[in-house]
Amino acid sequence: MATTATFDPARYLSLVNGREYLEVKWRLVWLRSEHPDAVIDTDLVSHANGEAIFRAHVTIPDRGSSTGWGSEDSQSFGDYIEKAETKAIGRALAALGYGTQFCGDFDFGGANGRVVDSPVTAPPNNITEGSFERRQPGSDLAATDKQRNLIQKLGRDLKLTGSKLDDLTRECTGKALTDISRQNASSVIDALHLRLHPPSVKSA
Repeated sequence: MATTATFDPARYLSLVNGREYLEVKWRLVWLRSEHPDAVIDTDLVSHANGEAIFRAHVTIPDRGSSTGWGSEDSQSFGDYIEKAETKAIGRALAALGYGTQFCGDFDFGGANGRVVDSPVTAPPNNITEGSFERRQPGSDLAATDKQRNLIQKLGRDLKLTGSKLDDLTRECTGKALTDISRQNASSVIDALHLRLHPPSVKSA
């Protein structure tokens, strides 16, 4: 009798800024290898002034579902719309357990270097063949007024204003709200979206 090979995520890890990272495409392969009937829906929630915000919903029949959010802008990526959708899918998958151990997005104190969602730190001897390092675009550019306004709006929705919002920003980025970069702002926006719409995974 033929047996189905178990997907081993460790074989497909990359290294980004010294952190282990499982690309979203491999999380999708992992999901499909275990649940070929899983359903993935994405929705472009907002697209204005060169910034896109996506919501992704992943459902595993009779097992559970989760929602993930992702945002990117044209200053960080030329294909920012696709990147925002990929980020949302990756976070929804991570909330269901696909790549959670290789994704720091559910630790609000994560580092700033990111590839659609945040990789996690690993010792140097865990670097795998084919690993790579690269500088993330937008890491040094100051946050835009649109990003700052969105952060303030989401903060008000969560009743986080003044020092509380600044504390969250420091927790996410290590910087004050007035000092954040575009990459930092994207991390804060994603964290606020996650608090507004936390993952909801149903028990089997």
